[in-house]
Amino acid sequence: MIIKRISEQNRELVNEFIEEQWHTTKMIIRGSEIDMTTAEGLVIFEDNKIIGLITYMFYDDVMEILSLDSLREKQGIGTALLNETIAIAKEAECKKIVLITTNDNINAIRFYQKRGFDMAHLYRNALDVSRKLKPEIPLVGENDIPLRHELEFEFFLEK
Repeated sequence: MIIKRISEQNRELVNEFIEEQWHTTKMIIRGSEIDMTTAEGLVIFEDNKIIGLITYMFYDDVMEILSLDSLREKQGIGTALLNETIAIAKEAECKKIVLITTNDNINAIRFYQKRGFDMAHLYRNALDVSRKLKPEIPLVGENDIPLRHELEFEFFLEK
């Protein structure tokens, strides 16, 4: 797998991929709107098509993962992207990596915990606020689970 950083050369393809996966390039996290067309990240291509993408941003001494998409489950794509992202956070001398997922995203909850991320916060009924900014967020999510809460995970980086 060849992992590349998002760049001017691949930004248009990345934005199209985000739109296909998320149905928008606008993401709401903790009640704030994020423009995914400007997010930093890493991408994996196969035959000039994206098969994996992770996006993130930095603030203070924290890296926040915004999204992680793999078109092929259980083939190491997500893990490879996450490992490279952790290396970038260490290079940037971040103290920790955080991310938010929703209560219905059982695959993400399992994925991150298996890789050392710990659940740090539950934001009860956070999706009520998010729907005011992005009304298209459904009431029911993956696995027919009511979509209500945001879960924050964190991963502390060793020096």
